[in-house]
Amino acid sequence: MQDSVKITSSAADRIKIILKDQGNATMLRIGVLGGGCSGFSYTFDFANEVNEDDIVFERDDAKVVIDETSIPFLEGCEIDYVNEIIGSSFKINNPNATASCGCGTSFSV
Repeated sequence: MQDSVKITSSAADRIKIILKDQGNATMLRIGVLGGGCSGFSYTFDFANEVNEDDIVFERDDAKVVIDETSIPFLEGCEIDYVNEIIGSSFKINNPNATASCGCGTSFSV
């Protein structure tokens, strides 16, 4: 399970930079909620503690925490951070998604 979600070096670097400005937050929390234009949407938040149902993924001292309800939707995904002409953002490359919207934050399975 610990290897089911990959974090790229670019994402790890960005997570560490963002967390320095967040004060007491020590990790990035990613989740999946029903809704969005394709059926499900990714959520991003900051956390300073691990809940009982969380799984922690780590790369280069950057931590990402995901709750066990969201894990089936994120199994095998890669969390990346990209710099594009339209802006910079975290990007989730999700092999479980059968479709996604143009914004990249909504998907269907």
